[in-house]
Amino acid sequence: MSKVIIESEIEAKLKPETDLEAKIIADPEFQAGLFWGKPRYGHPEGQVINHIPEVLANVDKLSISTEMRRKLRLVTYVHDTFKHIEDKSKPRDWTKHHSVYARKFLEKYIQETALLTITEMHDEAYHSWRLFALAKNPESSQLRLDNLLDKVGVDIQFYYLFFKCDTQTGDKIQAPVRWFEETVKGIEVVNF
Repeated sequence: MSKVIIESEIEAKLKPETDLEAKIIADPEFQAGLFWGKPRYGHPEGQVINHIPEVLANVDKLSISTEMRRKLRLVTYVHDTFKHIEDKSKPRDWTKHHSVYARKFLEKYIQETALLTITEMHDEAYHSWRLFALAKNPESSQLRLDNLLDKVGVDIQFYYLFFKCDTQTGDKIQAPVRWFEETVKGIEVVNF
């Protein structure tokens, strides 16, 4: 496939709305991860390029400000795009998680701390839930959740909105979102 065809497919699927979004999707570093992924549990859509529009569709269902929509769209674009370079060896080196690479990539374009932090922490609620529900380790779960809440601070609603939009895609289980909604104080629960 030629570079022009690939870029045209990317633009058609991701539908950039701003100059910044257009710059991001034209970046070869970003494009390198878009076609990674095979259909699997939680992601029956397979490739990252097919997941992003699902999350964007959920963002569009929210009754939010233009500014919040802008932020959610940026996190959506990059949050899983660096899975192709993530190190999944055991024990996990969390400095080589796809979310860390996504944050570093986004730092080339923005300096908004909250947006960068939420990009980096986007899977933390899920990991906290796993420790609680699957590993039956409430103490470790609480420590991980407390770290997340400390890092996102006053931007907890922003974090929650992204977590909900991301989790309500594919065939992902909804238990982590319900747990988060029941556990975390100070969020306004949304349904769509």
